[in-house]
Amino acid sequence: MAQAELPRGESFVDDFDSFDSSIWGVSDGWVNGDWQNCQWSRDAMNVQNGMLHLQFAAQATDNRDYVCGEIQSRKVYGYGTYEARYRTAKGSGLNAAFFTYIGPHHGQPHDEIDFEVLTRDTSMVSLNTYVSSEPNNGKRVRLPQDSDMSFITYSFVWSEEGITWYVDGEKVHETAAGTPLPTHEQKIYASFWGSDSFPNWMGPFDPPAKALTMEVDWIAFTAEGEDCQFPESVVCTLD
Repeated sequence: MAQAELPRGESFVDDFDSFDSSIWGVSDGWVNGDWQNCQWSRDAMNVQNGMLHLQFAAQATDNRDYVCGEIQSRKVYGYGTYEARYRTAKGSGLNAAFFTYIGPHHGQPHDEIDFEVLTRDTSMVSLNTYVSSEPNNGKRVRLPQDSDMSFITYSFVWSEEGITWYVDGEKVHETAAGTPLPTHEQKIYASFWGSDSFPNWMGPFDPPAKALTMEVDWIAFTAEGEDCQFPESVVCTLD
C-alpha cells in the first residue's frame, strides 16, 4: 500500500481496555526476513485486563517453529511525541520493541525511530534512527530498573529540528546537530520477536522453556503543538 493511501493519524491515547481495531492492525502470517526465527501470528497477541500482551512462543507454522506478536498502526504519524509503557520478559536472542517505521513496502524510503530492549540484558535499551535505510544516532542507555522487573515509560519527541528520547520522563539521548533525520510520516509498531542470526547484537538465541510475554500498558501519540493529553505523558513536563 503506497503511503498516499495510508491516512494520517491524529493524537490518541490507547490504554488497551479493549483492542481498538480502528487504531491497530495485527501482523499475522508472515516473517520479515530469513533472519527472523518466528512468524508473526494473531495467536501471539491478546488484550486482557487492560493490557496488551505480545508473546514469543513455541508453535510450529509452515515457516517457523515459533510465533511472535506485533501490532502496527493503520495510519501514519508525523512530528510529535510517541510514548509507550511496557514490561518485557527476559531471554537471549529476543527483541521487545516500540518504534515507528515506513519503508519500501509502503512505497517510501526506509525511515525509522527506535526503542529496542534486547532482552538478553534487560538493564539496557537501544535507541536508533534510520534515514533512507542508513542507521544514525544509535546509542545504548541504562534503564532506571530492569525492564523485566517493572513497567517503564519510553518516549521520543520528533520534530523538524531533531529527535529526543526519554525514559521515565528523563532525557537520555538526542540527535546530534547536522545528522540526517527521518522526514517521512511513519506507522507506529510494538513487537516482540526473536532471531538466531544476530548473536553479537541480540545475543545467541536461547529457546525459552515457556511462552514469554511483552506487556504493554498504554501507547500514545501527541501531535506537535498540541497540549498534554494525560498526566503520565512527558508532554506535560516539556516547555
